[in-house]
This record gives sequence, C-alpha cells and structure tokens, in this order.
Amino acid sequence: MLQVEDTGTGIHPDVADKIFDPFFTTKEPGKGTGLGLSTSLTIVKSHGGHIRASSVPGQGASFRIYLPVTAGPGPESAPVAAADLPKGAGETVLVVDDEPAIRLIAQRTLESRGYRVLLAADGAEAIATFRAQYQSIALVMLDMTMPVLDGVPTIQALARIDPTVRIIAASGIHANEQAARAASPRVTQFIPKPFTAEMLLRAIRQALA
Repeated sequence: MLQVEDTGTGIHPDVADKIFDPFFTTKEPGKGTGLGLSTSLTIVKSHGGHIRASSVPGQGASFRIYLPVTAGPGPESAPVAAADLPKGAGETVLVVDDEPAIRLIAQRTLESRGYRVLLAADGAEAIATFRAQYQSIALVMLDMTMPVLDGVPTIQALARIDPTVRIIAASGIHANEQAARAASPRVTQFIPKPFTAEMLLRAIRQALA
C-alpha cells in the first residue's frame, strides 16, 4: 500500500464520486485537464490494484494505492540499452503539451539523443511557433487534450500551414487516436500516455523515416 496525502482544501462530498471521471476537474478553465486521477487509476488497475480516496473538507485528502503482492520475484524484462535507442541527426521537434513535466521529460529525452527541441504549452502557442519556424521543424508531437486550443484544430491548422508536416499525436485516451488520424493524414503515429522514452524515440524515428 502506498499512501499519498496533502494539506489542501479537501474534496467536497458532492464531487467525491466524480474525481476519477475523465475530464472532471474543479480547477478554473485552462488550469487542469481532469485527467490526472483518471490516468492514475488506469495505471494502477493495469497492475491489478485499486485506489481508495478519503477527505475531510478543509483538512486535505488522502489516497491509498493498493497493489497485489507476489510470492516471489516476477519476470523482469531486459532493459533497453541507451545505445540501442534511435538517435536523431539534429532534426527539430516541436513538443506540444500543457503538462510542464511531460514537456521537460520529452525535451531531455530528445536532446540526449541528438534532436533539437522547441516547446509549446497549448495549441495556440504551437501554431504561432510552427508558423514562424515551420521550414526548420521536422516533426510535431502534440497532446490531444489541451486548454486554449485542442488537438484536432491544432493538427488541422498545422497541416494548412505546411501540408507536408509530420505529426505524432499523444493521449491517455485511446479514442483520441481515431480523432487525431481523422483530423489529417499527416498524423502518422499515435503514442498512448503514459509512454516510455523508448516508445517516444521509436515513434519519432519511424515518423521521420
């Protein structure tokens, strides 16, 4: 059991049964996607576990993550050596995601493998950056669920600016793959969230090829 607590305002009883619903959020528009707890629950369930939440309004919240134990060590997959991961050759990748941590991890991963990285926090920023530098941008990787301007209209705008643009869509919601591919034939790859460095690098190498 892993327990996570905070000392915030707590969860009001009226919304306690909705906190794991995709896209449900009590934050102001543009401040959150409502996918954090939904994604966390999906990950925990994929490992055979579950989450219990408890809260007293005004006294914070507590989440207990329960994972099954095993009688002995389970099978371990061999780690992928860094030397086996695809490398870039100085290509510029525009990473578009409203989550700062994802932008940072993607940037560090790509730069460590020889790519140049540009960052955007939403669709509007991505379009402005792409319009100014599209001739030097080899590929765009973007999240499908963002504030200000969502994934589908962003994809369509990028394709209008440059009909040859290469786009990788990413989302924690599998249904978004169909929406991304329907938005433009320039979406050649889709990676589900959460993704590993290996998944990201191989998707980019395949899209560039």
